[in-house]
Amino acid sequence: MSEQLTNEQINEAGHLTIGGVDADQLAAKYQTPLAVYDVSKIRDQIRRFKSVFEANGVDYAVSYASKAFATIAMFQVIDQEQGHIDVVSGGELYTAIQANFPMSRVSFHGNNKSREELEMAVKNKVGVIVLDNFHEIELLDQVLKEQDATSAVMLRITPGISAHTHEYISTGQEDSKFGFDLKSGQADQALQEVLANDRMNMLGIHAHIGSQIFELKGFQMAAKKLVEIAANWHNQYQYQPEVINVGGGFGIRYTKDDHPLAPEDFVDAIVKTIKQSAADQNLDMPAVWIEPGRSIAGPAGYNLYTVGSRKDVPGLTSYLTVDGGMGDNIRPALYQAEYEAVLVDQPNALPTETVHVAGKYCESGDILIDKQALPASKPGDVLAVLDTGAYGYSMASNYNRNPRPAVVFVENGESTLVVKRETYADLTRLDQPLPKTF
Repeated sequence: MSEQLTNEQINEAGHLTIGGVDADQLAAKYQTPLAVYDVSKIRDQIRRFKSVFEANGVDYAVSYASKAFATIAMFQVIDQEQGHIDVVSGGELYTAIQANFPMSRVSFHGNNKSREELEMAVKNKVGVIVLDNFHEIELLDQVLKEQDATSAVMLRITPGISAHTHEYISTGQEDSKFGFDLKSGQADQALQEVLANDRMNMLGIHAHIGSQIFELKGFQMAAKKLVEIAANWHNQYQYQPEVINVGGGFGIRYTKDDHPLAPEDFVDAIVKTIKQSAADQNLDMPAVWIEPGRSIAGPAGYNLYTVGSRKDVPGLTSYLTVDGGMGDNIRPALYQAEYEAVLVDQPNALPTETVHVAGKYCESGDILIDKQALPASKPGDVLAVLDTGAYGYSMASNYNRNPRPAVVFVENGESTLVVKRETYADLTRLDQPLPKTF
C-alpha cells in the first residue's frame, strides 16, 4: 500500500475507497478516465488553515486559488466553508458567478486582464482587483470612470525572492512576468498612482513567490519583506496596508520522496513572522490573506484509469498503458511532475514488477509515471493515480481529439457527478464546415 493511503481507505474487500465509496464501483458507474474528489479532504484542509489564524488571533482570509481546479461545484464547496476564491480569467470569474459565489469574497488576479474582463469584474462588484502592471492601472481607471464605480485594489509586488521550485512555477524573483518590481522603484510609482485615484481603494500588498515549495525560509523572507515595504510606504506616503497577502505555493506530498511540512505549518510561520515584523516596525497588525490552491485540491483528487495494452521488451522496463494520459494530466510531460499509483482492487498487494505507466496519446513523452512498482495487472484492471486534484483537470485538453473526463465528488459514502464526460459530438460542436464557395 502506498504510504499516502490510510487503513481507513481500504474496505473489507481490500479495495481502495474514496470518500467511503469503493473506487472500483466508481469506475464501473462513471467509467474511466475519471477524476474523483474526496470533498471531506477539501473541507478539512480549509478548516486547518482557519484554525491557525484563529489560534494566532489575527484577521484573515483563506482564498482558494481556483486555477488549481475550478468548477461550479468546487466553488460551492468553498462557499460552504466561508472561504474566498481568487480567479485569474473571465472564465473563472464567470464560473464563480454561475455558482452564485459571493463576489465580495473574490479576488481577481492576472498579468494581462483584458478590458472585457475588468468590465465584467467591476460590473459584478468583485471584492478586490489585484493590479499587476501600469497598463492595468490605466485600464481599470477607464473602466471605473465608464461605470461610475469604485473598486478595492491590491498591488502585486515581485519581492526579489526566488523559491526553490521548478522554474516554470517560480514567480517571486525580479525577472518575472508578474507584478511590480520593487528594486527599480516601479512598486512605489504604482502606489502613488493608485493613492491619487479617487476610484481605487488601496487595500493592501500581494506577493506570490512560487508553487510546490517545501522550505519555510522563502515564505518567511517574503513576509518580512512585505512588512518592510509597508513600513517604508507608511513613512514616505502615510499609507498603511489593511491586508498583506502572501499568496500560496505550500508544497504537498506526491511521492515517498516528498517530505513537506503540513500546509498549515507554513501559514503559522508566516503569521508569526508578520506579527513580529509589524511590531518591530511599529505598524498596526494587518489582516493576513493566503491563496492556497494545490494544498487544498491536490490531496483530495484521484484519477482512475483502466489498464489496456502492455509492451514487454526483454531487458527493458515494461509499458503499461491506460485509457487517459497527458490530455487529462499534462504535468508529468510539462515539468516532470511525479506521482504514485495503486491498483484499486489490490492497493495492499506486494509489488511484483516496476512499469512505465503510459498514456494513450500519440507522444513518446506521454508517461504518467516513469517507474511505478505494482502487483501483476491485466487489461481491464483499474489504476488510481493519487493526489491529482490540482492542475490536472484544469489543464486538460482535447489533444488527439480525445474527450475530457468526467469529474465526480464523493463524501460520506455518496457520489455525485459534477462535470459530465465530454462526448465526440462536443469535440466538433464549435467546428464550422467550409462554405461551398471557399
